[in-house]
Amino acid sequence: MEVIIIGAGKVGYTLAKYLSDEGDNITVIDSNINALNAIMEKLDVMGLKGNGTSLKVLHEAGIKKADVVISVTNSDEVNMLCSLTAKKLGAKYTIARVRAPQYSEEIIMLKDELGIDLVINPEKEAALEIVKLIKFPSVRSVDTFAKGMVDLVGFTILESDGLDGNAICQIKALKDSILISGVERNGIVYIPTGDFILRKDDKIYVIGEHKKIETFFKKLGRFQDKIKNPLIIGGGRITHYLVNIIDKIGVTPKIIEFNIEKCRELNESLPDAIVINGDGTDHELLLSENLECSDAFIALTGRDEENIITSLFAMNNNVKNVITKITRFNYNVIAKNVGLDTIISPKTITANKILKYIRFLKDRNKCSIENVYKIFDEKAEAVELLVNNNVSFLNKKLKDVSLMKDVIIATIVRNDKIIIPSGDDKIEFGDRIIIISKKDKVSGINDLVSGGFR
Repeated sequence: MEVIIIGAGKVGYTLAKYLSDEGDNITVIDSNINALNAIMEKLDVMGLKGNGTSLKVLHEAGIKKADVVISVTNSDEVNMLCSLTAKKLGAKYTIARVRAPQYSEEIIMLKDELGIDLVINPEKEAALEIVKLIKFPSVRSVDTFAKGMVDLVGFTILESDGLDGNAICQIKALKDSILISGVERNGIVYIPTGDFILRKDDKIYVIGEHKKIETFFKKLGRFQDKIKNPLIIGGGRITHYLVNIIDKIGVTPKIIEFNIEKCRELNESLPDAIVINGDGTDHELLLSENLECSDAFIALTGRDEENIITSLFAMNNNVKNVITKITRFNYNVIAKNVGLDTIISPKTITANKILKYIRFLKDRNKCSIENVYKIFDEKAEAVELLVNNNVSFLNKKLKDVSLMKDVIIATIVRNDKIIIPSGDDKIEFGDRIIIISKKDKVSGINDLVSGGFR
């Protein structure tokens, strides 16, 4: 596909990386030549210096042949104008990042009146991810599939779990209700078979129905009730969206924000929240606000360094659930190496959603891609597909199908029934299937077949 990305910031870079890796032709537009050079040095993309709202610049970028134009500058208004202009000049589809809360209630109007095909709000999407973790504490990540019916939950194996040294097929708590679908050990990702031996400190993903995964965690002795009194540092947009959502499910947060004007705004818009004007990096303030009694600590300041340092302090003060917002990918790796497992990355969430949409556009004649999540620090991915009649092994037993190495069909959803498939199960028309793969790109089910049928 011919893709134009307007904005060479963190999200623009991430999108350019994902899409160029998939073989798309990418042109990045930005007025900052240094940002463009940084992208072109690392990625196989074209760079064009200029304003993304300029007709001349858009024509030079090849707007008439563009399949998708993605506007991710720092200005909502510029992104909306870029999308409107691109559509008028011939772009087939447009995607815009729109972040301000005042626009969040106007998404339908923005799409209809301005011709924007997909509107992305990274902060709101990040808040929704945090809500999942609040509902399901003690895990590293929760991704949802099949309209909320299926969860993919990531966590780290502890000594107390009783999983260390066990082959997956020997774990009675699993039975046939959930599946261990991926394991990371020492930076290497495995798509495990039944004889795979689990070890302490392995990072694993389990997939299945939410209630069945809850039961599994109860058997491990790790289940926790929903978080009720989190301490949040940072009063930005993510906090605004987050508190508005969790207020409806009975969660009462305490927010520490350094900027007095933001505190006033939070007090006005979030009357039920406790808002404290102070420095969230001040350990004495954190302790005076009963940090150790909080059932979660959520670091959402605008600085990755502050989020990492305060999260480590919370962890050292025995806060059970620590959630850390990080925007720079290299900090992701550092944070995980020092024990911060539950990381929220708005840019990655945004890129995943846009990637899902673009794959849908490319592959809608094969199988409809419903969801795409990068997992294990982008070393693998989980993809949900809606099965149509073009599947080459439709109605054939899976044991008679030769799937490619490092690919697993983890779940089948059929008529609202969740199936953890065995070799005797079949893929049928209308099924939703969830695939875990180490392949760079899953664009359709037929791509997963290596050797035909037995």
